[in-house]
Amino acid sequence: MYLDFIEAHQFRNLEGKISWGRGINIIHGNNGQGKTNWLEAIYLLSRSKSFRTQRLQEAISFNQQMAFVRGQVSSGLEIQRELQVTLQENSKNISVNGKRESLAGYLSQIQVFAFTAAELEVVRGGPDARRRFIDRGVCSLKPTFVQTLSNYARVIKQKNRILQDLSETRLSMRESQDLLSPWNEQMISLAAEIHGSRSDYVERLNRALEGGLFERRDLSIRYLSSLDGKGDLSDYQRLFRERLELRMMAEITAGHALLGPQRDDLEVLFGGREIRAYGSAGQQRSALLQLDLAAISLYNSWCSEYPLFLIDDVDAELDKGRIKHLLEYLDGRTQTFITTSKGSHIEGLVSDANLYEIEDGRVLTAKTVQHGFSTVSAGANSRHER
Repeated sequence: MYLDFIEAHQFRNLEGKISWGRGINIIHGNNGQGKTNWLEAIYLLSRSKSFRTQRLQEAISFNQQMAFVRGQVSSGLEIQRELQVTLQENSKNISVNGKRESLAGYLSQIQVFAFTAAELEVVRGGPDARRRFIDRGVCSLKPTFVQTLSNYARVIKQKNRILQDLSETRLSMRESQDLLSPWNEQMISLAAEIHGSRSDYVERLNRALEGGLFERRDLSIRYLSSLDGKGDLSDYQRLFRERLELRMMAEITAGHALLGPQRDDLEVLFGGREIRAYGSAGQQRSALLQLDLAAISLYNSWCSEYPLFLIDDVDAELDKGRIKHLLEYLDGRTQTFITTSKGSHIEGLVSDANLYEIEDGRVLTAKTVQHGFSTVSAGANSRHER
């Protein structure tokens, strides 16, 4: 799976089109020129979301009404598809080959994994970031899982409204149960699907970690259900139903749902200890990188192709030795996009790569390095696509 080119119009400070190499692509330039914006555009094209903001309209250029990102992807069989995400003030449209597409169908077109400063919340932050990490991984293998998550969020939202109303009234136990029962039944079914999919993914990811980089034998993960220790998790639906009945009054008093996979977590262990609490900054960065590479390996074994891999500000997150080791590992595997403010520094660590110098959101120069020799593809004053 490859991204052949990407074109951006009025997205952040980006304007123009870039054709990418199928190996390692290094995006370099001074700070504030738009390097990370190009990674964000790739991520948006692949996932229809940003790794920087929840509100995509913030990415539309100042004083503009719309923006779009367009690109062409190719599979190993050279089947080409054109993807486009169009942003307007109150809407987002996604299309494949010029036709509207469902979200699940769109997400099946191309997959991307990203190693960014924000993603370090997976190993440093709270459970929300880790749940999102698992869910992204499950969706990469089963795009329809995004609909399961959406349905569950809808049910939880409606149930919380009812619980809030019940907390302010004095209905009988029977009346309260009658109001909650239809939503609890939907919740039980969807929660069981989410729990099963997440647990299976984490188990597979844990096995994939055995072939990782750096301290590979010391890193492990475990899915932590909020129902752990409450009964037999192998019969999740029965256990969940029992707990909902037992905790109904507590949920009414709280005015919101207290049970469900929205309260689950992922335990990340380094040397048997929780890395969030006991790992150094370097160990945490290495752990996240290992998790990303394991997810890429798992995706490859599942789909028989590689996703895209984005690495933002690589020299700020990894030392020189680890960068070299990483690039050697990635070479010949996944199409990789790396940003750095030290292009010549990174260039010296690879024998084959494509380098793009960015200024004011556009490609200033582009060159290809092969076996230590470089070929300039665009003149120093060029403002045109490569």
